[in-house]
Amino acid sequence: MDYLDELESKSIYIIREAYVQFRKIAVLWSIGKDSTTLLWLVRKAFYDQIPFPVMHIDTSFKFKEIYEYRDSKAKEWGLKLLIARNEAALADGMGPKKSKLDCCTELKTNALKMAIDKHKFKALLLGIRRDEHGIRAKERVFSPRNQDFEWDYKNQPPELWDQYKSRQSDEDHIRVHPMLHWTELDIWEYVRREKIPIVPLYFAKNGMRLRSIGCETCCNPVESQADTTDKIVEELKTTHTAERAGRAQDKESAYIMQKLRSLGYM
Repeated sequence: MDYLDELESKSIYIIREAYVQFRKIAVLWSIGKDSTTLLWLVRKAFYDQIPFPVMHIDTSFKFKEIYEYRDSKAKEWGLKLLIARNEAALADGMGPKKSKLDCCTELKTNALKMAIDKHKFKALLLGIRRDEHGIRAKERVFSPRNQDFEWDYKNQPPELWDQYKSRQSDEDHIRVHPMLHWTELDIWEYVRREKIPIVPLYFAKNGMRLRSIGCETCCNPVESQADTTDKIVEELKTTHTAERAGRAQDKESAYIMQKLRSLGYM
């Protein structure tokens, strides 16, 4: 068993444990590299027949390539796709021209909260990694939220020696993070090995590419000649550019990201 096999095995164990414990769960799919890799792992965990829904939080400001990829793969892989939008906020004019905190809160956090409440999900699987952002380093694999889906980052259960507190209070909502132990380089090496189809926005065109994708209005490309998976892997071994350097909300402040996550942001 090599390093990627170990990563895969640990993640699949967490995914299966979450399903056994909670049953009423869904996997969040942003269509980015991490959540698509998580979806790939979920498919492997259940032999290509995912027994629960796949949910996309749609702000309506995503890249057209994201929507094309989402609809194509949902059909190809036979996903039970749920698309969640905060229609009231959109109708009221909420969008990128507002502050990043307000926009993300309404179109991502509150859209997610409404979807959880509507479908009564006990737990959600998310493809976040500790190395991606300092705030996410505070997460646990099985991370409880309160009845309002808010995260108390100062009061998280210990997970020493990979002993997870997968059983939680009936009042809690649980975020499950099967890929906290992965790195960006791990993701791309696994994508290469598994030949996972990825949104083309990640591959360089005219000397630029996206390393982290989200809403089109909030993402800027970085300089790169990496137009293949092999080249991305080699680039990541030497680059000093932060992974989320092109994400607008990350430029606000670490406090803003912590505030968003404490309110229920992904």
